[in-house]
Amino acid sequence: MEQIKHNHSGRANFEARTVKDITKPAESILNKVCVKEALDEMQARAIDSLPVIDQRGELLGTVSQNKMNREVGGFGHDPKTELVEAHIDKNNPYCFEDQTVAAAEQMMLNTKIGEVFVVTREKLLVGTINIESIVAQKHGRKDPLGASERSAPRSITLRFAPQS
Repeated sequence: MEQIKHNHSGRANFEARTVKDITKPAESILNKVCVKEALDEMQARAIDSLPVIDQRGELLGTVSQNKMNREVGGFGHDPKTELVEAHIDKNNPYCFEDQTVAAAEQMMLNTKIGEVFVVTREKLLVGTINIESIVAQKHGRKDPLGASERSAPRSITLRFAPQS
């Protein structure tokens, strides 16, 4: 494991830090969850979208309230039987946990995205990283959003039970 080098002011060298050093956990749902349960979960958490993982924890993409409401409700599909996997947006940017923070920052600046998923090289979801945390690290400040607090990524496991 590479040791983080310190500069003359005693702060960790920004270029040597890896993304996993400032990753925060991400809530996710399984791809086999029904749309209604996913929408209920998003509403309860007051969020607009969630990452979707498979049974192994591999990031498949995201689902959004707006898209599922449009595609499921708008076309008359039953949200209690329709699975979220049919509505996954697979075009999501991500970075690898072993990349440098500087490389993640450059990618986010180039694509004009404020937050990206962090995955292993096997594409297993680890969490997220955002530009605010990167800027705080770059300037030697404590992360304003608490991303430096370590905890295992959490997964919301929603299971579909067929209606009788």
